[in-house]
Amino acid sequence: MNTSTTLTEPDLQRQNSEPTTFERPPLSTRRQVVAGVFAVALGALTWIPSGTVSPVRWVAASTIVFALAIYVLSRRQEGRRRAFDRVVTFAMYGAFAAVVVPLISLLYTVITRGAARFDAEFFTSSMRNVVGEGGGGYHAIVGTIIVTGLATIMSVPVGIMVAVYLVEYGNGKLSKLVTVMVDVMTGIPSIVAGLFAYALFVIFQGPGARSGLAGAVALAVLMTPVVIRATEEMLKLVPMELREASYALGVPKWKTIVRVVMPTAVAGILTGITLAIARVIGETAPLLVAAGIAQDANYNPFSGRMTTLPVQAYYGYQTPGLPAEAGYDRAWTAALALIIIVVFLFALARVIATVFQPKGLR
Repeated sequence: MNTSTTLTEPDLQRQNSEPTTFERPPLSTRRQVVAGVFAVALGALTWIPSGTVSPVRWVAASTIVFALAIYVLSRRQEGRRRAFDRVVTFAMYGAFAAVVVPLISLLYTVITRGAARFDAEFFTSSMRNVVGEGGGGYHAIVGTIIVTGLATIMSVPVGIMVAVYLVEYGNGKLSKLVTVMVDVMTGIPSIVAGLFAYALFVIFQGPGARSGLAGAVALAVLMTPVVIRATEEMLKLVPMELREASYALGVPKWKTIVRVVMPTAVAGILTGITLAIARVIGETAPLLVAAGIAQDANYNPFSGRMTTLPVQAYYGYQTPGLPAEAGYDRAWTAALALIIIVVFLFALARVIATVFQPKGLR
């Protein structure tokens, strides 16, 4: 029995006369602008209940109204598919703005506030015998470089070797246990790492033992799992065909890892290491516990307290001295110097990755 439906001549004419989604004219820019003005004006009505201007509430209300207006206008003119596409596109732009705007605001605030003491004195003098105005962050810059450098030296080799074991050799209970321990270490609060380093050095040096090395150990505890995870993911991205081709030529496994796998993944590994350094270079709590606070430069990480830039920024707001504005200015300049160091590390990592990456992958 034939159950198909036969279209009559009027039905065919009506179907052919209706434009499809792709044949309909796009929503004009003028209508989109009108929808935006309407959304902003309607969002301004949120002032009425409280009588005060709330930028956050205004932006949120205007965003919701604009998305609804665009969907309605586009649905009537372009169809459901393009209407939904416009709303999703607007949501993506909104999510991007929600990330970029606070970042720009943060950079603007740090730069404008930190520029007050961004001078030669800040980078050449310490806080020794300084109570009010003057002084600088030379001792904190030295401490940041020493502590972070030691933490990197301790954590990077261990993290890379553990990642190589997990990807290339681990296939038993031990590898599963190591994976679980890495996941646990990733979520350890930073203050716990500081307490661990302090307790470890108290055993050997007695109560009150604080040094740059203790702070480096605390940062290494936080940095190692990040290096492991980043290196592990980069090694997994190396195609198995490269390994098999090397094995087919009779190359030992260890040499395949060193000469084929690692050079292929070096760009991602260096980026992960840079992210790990940026993760720990701004830590304050573990260094307050393990390294302490010093008013002068200390070049010996094995003895004596050592100050870093984040600790100086915290201390500048905690005890700014008289006048208080001088301490606040030093704190903001310390934050600005820390951001500059992080940006320099990212640029250096990209340069190193480009230099050491295999020629075929550049």
